[in-house]
Amino acid sequence: MTGRAAAMAFVAVMILMPVTLPVPVLRELVQERFAVSQLQTSLFMSINMIGAVLAAPLAGALADRFGRRRELIVAALIVDAGVFWGMTAPVGFGWFMGLRFIEGCAHIFALSLLLSVASGYAPAERRGRIMGLVGGGIMLGVALGAPIGGLLGRGGPLVPLQAAAALALGAAAVSALVLPRVDARGESGSDARAIVLALRRNGALAAPLAFAFADRFTVGFFTTTFSLYLSTIHAFSAPRIGLLISLFMLPFAGLSYPFGRIAERYSRAGLLCAGSLIYGLGTASLGWWPAEYLGLLMAGLGVAAAVMFVPSLIMTTDLAPPEIRSTALGAFNAAGSLGFIVGPLVGGLVSQSVAAGAGWTAGYRAAFAVAGVSEMLCVLATLPLLLRLVRTGRTT
Repeated sequence: MTGRAAAMAFVAVMILMPVTLPVPVLRELVQERFAVSQLQTSLFMSINMIGAVLAAPLAGALADRFGRRRELIVAALIVDAGVFWGMTAPVGFGWFMGLRFIEGCAHIFALSLLLSVASGYAPAERRGRIMGLVGGGIMLGVALGAPIGGLLGRGGPLVPLQAAAALALGAAAVSALVLPRVDARGESGSDARAIVLALRRNGALAAPLAFAFADRFTVGFFTTTFSLYLSTIHAFSAPRIGLLISLFMLPFAGLSYPFGRIAERYSRAGLLCAGSLIYGLGTASLGWWPAEYLGLLMAGLGVAAAVMFVPSLIMTTDLAPPEIRSTALGAFNAAGSLGFIVGPLVGGLVSQSVAAGAGWTAGYRAAFAVAGVSEMLCVLATLPLLLRLVRTGRTT
């Protein structure tokens, strides 16, 4: 089982690296290449998530109805590779963003089904460590993408996109070879009406889905607003931006497996709330830290993110009946994708609006405050439901 879990984690790394490869060259790739505003540049990191919101539940529904998850993952990754390559073509901004939308559909389709494979492969008593290992692979892929994208960006802003296409194609090949077959179909027949009814009957899923939204909402600030903040205010180079983002993502990735094991034994709700509060406070303060201490802050935020990420993922599998587990994980990814849509847009809108009257430093500080406070508000809003779920034994 350990070998299979490691293989799934490796596939997760390959699927997620393309997400942050373009981040360090965002200004050159979008803003300067197409002569658009910072808000339109932020839209680049949101438009693919609009596709993801649509595709993630569809992926779960198809898997619950038909099985054959491995084949669907391979097909989605081949599409993802083709679209990444298409974005390097000399097209207009509208076509470029349309391709980005399709890329988001293909990417999240593959990721949702990979999580479904991992969840179905893991027995309940070992689900924390396996989901933690795969979750760590997801974060490691995101962490590696930023510094590698910064280095590749020295060769031009299109090089990270070309590398993303190659990685997606490689992930398709590896998936075909190493992923286990977990092809069980939903026990109750998962047509669209049955799926909607099942999700309505499991309203407790609102808690982990709310955290998925809030967490990815803040990550949207880091992948877009934070990158623009570093280049605009501190004049950081692309490699240095990539390094700072990796200082956040590497502890996130490395500690996901240990915290997955901890979540098997201790309170998932407690870990989720504690990590979210610390993470929210740190994010809200980001704009006030001197440049030389940003690395320390980002590493601390990465640790806090690891504390909260895997418990929310495991809680989703706790609360979902087996016949809709793929759909629930698709909904988890859709909620996160929706957060990723809103995050960069809100970050761009707040920073640009405040900067118009008070300057860019104040604008970015306001944006990071919005991100951090949103995470803390999520804890306060979901705490009554979480306490009720713990009391009734539905989660820990």
